[in-house]
Amino acid sequence: MALELNAVSRQAGGRMLIHPTDLRLEKGTMNVLLGPTLAGKTSLMRLMAGLDLPSSGRILWDGQDVTGMRVQDRRVAMVYQQFINYPAMSVYDNIASPLRLMGRSKAEIDRAVRETAEMLKLTPMLTRKPLELSGGQQQRCALARALVKGAGLVLLDEPLANLDYKLREELRAEIPRIFEAAGAIFVYATTEPEEALLLGGNTATLWEGRVTQFGPTPEVYRRPADAVTARVFSDPPMNFIDVTKAGGTLDFGGRAQAAAAGALSGLPDGRYRAGFRANHLALAPQGPGALPLDCRLAVTEVTGSETFLHLDHGAERWVGLVHGVQALAPGSAVTVWLQPAHVYLFDASGALAAPAAYAAAA
Repeated sequence: MALELNAVSRQAGGRMLIHPTDLRLEKGTMNVLLGPTLAGKTSLMRLMAGLDLPSSGRILWDGQDVTGMRVQDRRVAMVYQQFINYPAMSVYDNIASPLRLMGRSKAEIDRAVRETAEMLKLTPMLTRKPLELSGGQQQRCALARALVKGAGLVLLDEPLANLDYKLREELRAEIPRIFEAAGAIFVYATTEPEEALLLGGNTATLWEGRVTQFGPTPEVYRRPADAVTARVFSDPPMNFIDVTKAGGTLDFGGRAQAAAAGALSGLPDGRYRAGFRANHLALAPQGPGALPLDCRLAVTEVTGSETFLHLDHGAERWVGLVHGVQALAPGSAVTVWLQPAHVYLFDASGALAAPAAYAAAA
């Protein structure tokens, strides 16, 4: 069983929401749609569900063309970030409601409700009303109502966005277990790279209505196909600087130099765009060969155990993430250090020319 999108696009109001897209999602897989707001995640999900018709292309379910099939005739369930439960009904009746609409027998409904409630740790709450539950329990109730139908495709549109940190962490840990037990195709939309990494499975990165890369989540993170994917799969977005390769040397805008070792040594000479993530900048050398990069501090954001440094390096604005509370004055000169092993190189078209050495070795 698989869901296939063949050259599927969606245009509305004269605007291309989804550019022609090919995807194949297999049974029993977790698939994350990762991208910023308005990247096209919800539009792509609505096409998968049958809520919208594609402007071109076909959607196949287990080899059958379902492009024009009504959503109610598909084995699809969708969970949104809002807690969509019936407040006047008990948790039991909320979960049972889709099965009653399907005309299932009382015994069949009872068995399915109790099995699903047990999977989602809702058994002690079956007699309660949704408003008597915590936010995380309410979202589990909404998820149970989606899963009880036995849907082959479960779409989760930023389902944890409205929860506080503790509840998000709790459900993030549970969703892979729930997904494993259900055996359906799961599609999970998020704006957060960290969430994609925690969920695992496969990730499709989206940018302005285009799927820029799709594959196993760790692989997409470590070996982004291009600079756009690298930016999407970094939080804060990846930092960039122009570099020139000449012989065995990489020149970082005349401000620092590094040896073009390993995979970099075989690259043709010329100009490249170097990228590195915020957590790879440090306020002190983290080993031999670290590159010193002179910047000016624009502002700091202290999160408690870490500090974000917003840095100006010539015309480039970077963000560094360093440990501890850093009492640095805005406008002051700051030298940050970067290990060459953490640098990705992209060519003039934006395509990956060489992965970072640490990623290539993973």
